[in-house]
Amino acid sequence: MRFTPTVRNLNKLLDLKSLKMLDHYSQFNPSPLTIKQFMEFGRTATEEESFTFLRKEIPVRLSNIMKEINLLPGNLLQMPSVLILQDWYAQSFRDLVEFESSSPNSRVNLVQFCQTLKTVQTRHTNVVQTMAQGVLELKESHTVDHQTDMAIQYFLDRFYMSRISMRMLIHQHTLLFEPNADKDTPRIGMIDPHCKVKSVIMEAFQNAAFLCEEYYDCAPDIEIKGQTLVKNAKGKKVGLELVYPPPHLYHILFELFKNSMRATVETHSKSHELPEIEVLVAKGEHDVSIRVSDQGGGIPRHITDHLFHYLFSTAPRPSMTPTKAPLAGYGYGLPLSRLYARYFHGDLILNSYDGYGTDAVVYLKALTHEATELLPVFNKTSTKQYKSSIPTADWTDPTFSGSSRGFTPPTSPGSSSRKVVTTAV
Repeated sequence: MRFTPTVRNLNKLLDLKSLKMLDHYSQFNPSPLTIKQFMEFGRTATEEESFTFLRKEIPVRLSNIMKEINLLPGNLLQMPSVLILQDWYAQSFRDLVEFESSSPNSRVNLVQFCQTLKTVQTRHTNVVQTMAQGVLELKESHTVDHQTDMAIQYFLDRFYMSRISMRMLIHQHTLLFEPNADKDTPRIGMIDPHCKVKSVIMEAFQNAAFLCEEYYDCAPDIEIKGQTLVKNAKGKKVGLELVYPPPHLYHILFELFKNSMRATVETHSKSHELPEIEVLVAKGEHDVSIRVSDQGGGIPRHITDHLFHYLFSTAPRPSMTPTKAPLAGYGYGLPLSRLYARYFHGDLILNSYDGYGTDAVVYLKALTHEATELLPVFNKTSTKQYKSSIPTADWTDPTFSGSSRGFTPPTSPGSSSRKVVTTAV
């Protein structure tokens, strides 16, 4: 399948001035922030300072991923859903660069910027489903070879991570500075300085159980053990807390519980009693770990390799416009959940025991200065990923690879490959 020139679709969507701006902003690396920086900025920064940072940073992140979109296979770029999506991104870029030279001291500019951010957020509400639909349209109308499929998988991880990061920036600004912002909440934008881990676990479990009961008329119970209580500075036992955006943790756990419940109910459909889903919580100096264990029969090893592959699901595919929330089947739940975990340099791994059950382990950074955004960078290295041919097999089994599948976050924020370009400020 042929790959497109970088500018082909962008020429149709952007005027010459906007194209030049896109080239300009895409030369800069995104500036990854730590949770500590988000917290400090949210507590002390003025709206003018946030405006000055975001009017550069969001276009940088947008332009980096827009350049990458145009490296996708030409046939995918021409799918109706992907054309719609490219138009959304081009419109949002045009809207935001309008503020490049605007004065941060003008109240009118600040109000308009906040409203523009909310407009962008609304415009991009269905980005995940729209891109998923575009890939489905491609697979239904064309033969997708292995090289194309790998390029799409590589891109989707980066595209959705970029979206998570931009939504985070937009939410932080609007929650702190919109006209009706809640000034009394203990949260700093999306981040809860006292995110109660057990409360989020229980909320995700109960909502997944409600869905499970809708489909199967039953749902397994939960057992939580481990370090749900820890000693505070005064030596008193309190519920384990984490500085984290609760919606991100909820998203991850809700997906894991849905998967565990479906597997448990279907494996034990003839039993009088369902085995519990066991959750282990642990906190060390650097990590908070949450393990979700089920007895849902497990997954064969030759299938576990595909579980983080977009559009792969062990459940039948539901409608893209369902009348009620589906329990499973789109093939986006696990890869997206892993991105949410990796966004602040955590991770999500699966260990499955065929014939018994599955352990899913969520790792989150316990220290706010270590919880750094993991962001895609458009450069020569990323460009090569879309053009490289499939290497000749060097094992007797061509499917074997010694390297881990999917991208692997660097062990420390400073170890990632970077463009040698000044970061936009």
